[in-house]
Amino acid sequence: MPRPEIVPDAPLTPFERTVLSVCRFANTHPLPKAAQRAYQRYVGGPFVREVVGKRLHVEGLEAAAALDPPAGVLLCTNHRSFFDQFIVASVLEPAVRWMRRLYFPVRSNYFYETWGGFAVNAIVGGLVMYPPVFRQAKKSNWNKAALDEIAAFLAEKGAVVGMHPEGTRGKGPDPYELLPAQPGVGQVIMRARPTVVPVWINGMSNDFVHEVSARFRGGAPIFVLFGPPVDFGTLLDGTPRPAQYKRVADHVRAAIIRLGERERNLRALVR
Repeated sequence: MPRPEIVPDAPLTPFERTVLSVCRFANTHPLPKAAQRAYQRYVGGPFVREVVGKRLHVEGLEAAAALDPPAGVLLCTNHRSFFDQFIVASVLEPAVRWMRRLYFPVRSNYFYETWGGFAVNAIVGGLVMYPPVFRQAKKSNWNKAALDEIAAFLAEKGAVVGMHPEGTRGKGPDPYELLPAQPGVGQVIMRARPTVVPVWINGMSNDFVHEVSARFRGGAPIFVLFGPPVDFGTLLDGTPRPAQYKRVADHVRAAIIRLGERERNLRALVR
């Protein structure tokens, strides 16, 4: 399993360095990674499924489970909540046999910069939210290393990486209005050539206590839709450069939006 590039001169805080070291160890060594998978299967995943309970509606899982990907799989998901990926992972875990290792690159500002975020990552996901992506330009060396590491993960059969093409959470009132796609996901796709599966998720808030309590008092339906693998045609044959990365990312974003329209109709029927 690949080891991350170390950037000793990057200006991380002591807290960020400590959390990053712990999460790196959990995700880049075989034994702790195997323990993480067992934790997700027997503790984290069942906990999440118990929390969402009858609120969860899933479509397209059977087709996703039937895939036989030759290398890694990139799940490209819209982004409204800190907890989106935990829900997706809990849905995949009991159904998808080809998934052996799971990674969710994540913005550092919650999971790597706060005790609450670190605790949620550890307790719910077994530290699966890795590697971090830092917002500050002065920490960009870590982000370059993260892209290298993600591409290396995706070269391995059985690896599943979840990314948000939007790059950050959509905070507007309309969950169906996605932010522009960022070129980073296009760069990963062009470098690693993984199987890309679009995913739509909607219905979660950012309040952990609220979501747990909704198990008992009821709450909004949570929808997770898996689409067919994205067909890029000749798009990946273009020259690897930022403009082409953006075109690839936009193509994936369009596939996610189509799932969103499908979910909008399903939600209306449930109501």
